[in-house]
Amino acid sequence: MQLSRRPSPPTDSRARGLAAESRALLAALTDLVRVYQFRDRDRICCHDVSVTQCYALEALVVSGPQRLNDLAARLRLDKSTASRVVDALERKGYASRLVDASDARAVALTATAAGRKLHRRIEDDLAREHEKIVADLTPEARRAAIEVVRRLAQAAERRIG
Repeated sequence: MQLSRRPSPPTDSRARGLAAESRALLAALTDLVRVYQFRDRDRICCHDVSVTQCYALEALVVSGPQRLNDLAARLRLDKSTASRVVDALERKGYASRLVDASDARAVALTATAAGRKLHRRIEDDLAREHEKIVADLTPEARRAAIEVVRRLAQAAERRIG
């Protein structure tokens, strides 16, 4: 009987470089996500919503009215958790449930005028903070950073599914 062996580490320098760069990217993204998680918690919660509620509100504002299952999938939450998030937004007057125009038996979730106003205020606040973060980068570096982050997000989304 032959035992399976662990694959040996790549010997070609390009593969070693890719592996090292992947680890460096992981470390950099971990640092960035950690900072943003705490920043989001501290900044967004000042606006009367949790980070998760803010993400749900953003989805309703950006993508428009949608059913709970669609919102839950977008947020990567189970339906019951998404429902509790929407309940809280509804209690605060930032979201509402309407009869779905395509199926009168279904409910569509939508952002209220107050919810859209809150989303705009949070987005403006965070955008002003980002201006300070990227101010010392050249316009080319800013555009390149945007493109790299966008492409990484798209690649991760495709990978995760």
